[in-house]
Amino acid sequence: MADDATALHDVLVDAFTRVDDAVASLTDQADPAVLTHRIDADANSIAWLIWHSARVVDDHITGLSGRDQLWPQWRDRFDLPFDEWATGYGQSSDEVAAVPGDSEALAGYFHAVHEATLEYVRGVDADEIERVVDDNWDPPVTAGVRLVSVVNDITLHIGQAQFIAGVAERATASG
Repeated sequence: MADDATALHDVLVDAFTRVDDAVASLTDQADPAVLTHRIDADANSIAWLIWHSARVVDDHITGLSGRDQLWPQWRDRFDLPFDEWATGYGQSSDEVAAVPGDSEALAGYFHAVHEATLEYVRGVDADEIERVVDDNWDPPVTAGVRLVSVVNDITLHIGQAQFIAGVAERATASG
């Protein structure tokens, strides 16, 4: 039987890897028109949801691990017309529309962030899970709570992206 730390690592690796696999399935040979499809004029696109999810993980996991974000290595490839450290929170409809349907960039950045995340979670132990990382809340946020929050956020967003992909593919097939 695995020890507690190994079991914890396995659960975290599995959770993050399932999302990485879903992103790969969304971006593998994806049509840019599908990646940028919006159900209505103000809805998020698949491209924005993947980019935002990668930015959130990059930002939040670096906050836990102390490493530098990977975003500066990818920023020029995306060439986005908004704040260079934006993560997507509170963005306008026009900003959502500005995220390109570049499947290679989206998959590449998300996967690079995923690999860095796995490096961190493989070192997580009980002390790290209980470490307070934000005492501006009551109760204070621990690393464990932050990890659950990140997994929840990206799972919901990639689920939204999968739904949009289904709608976009049906619209393309019938159109």
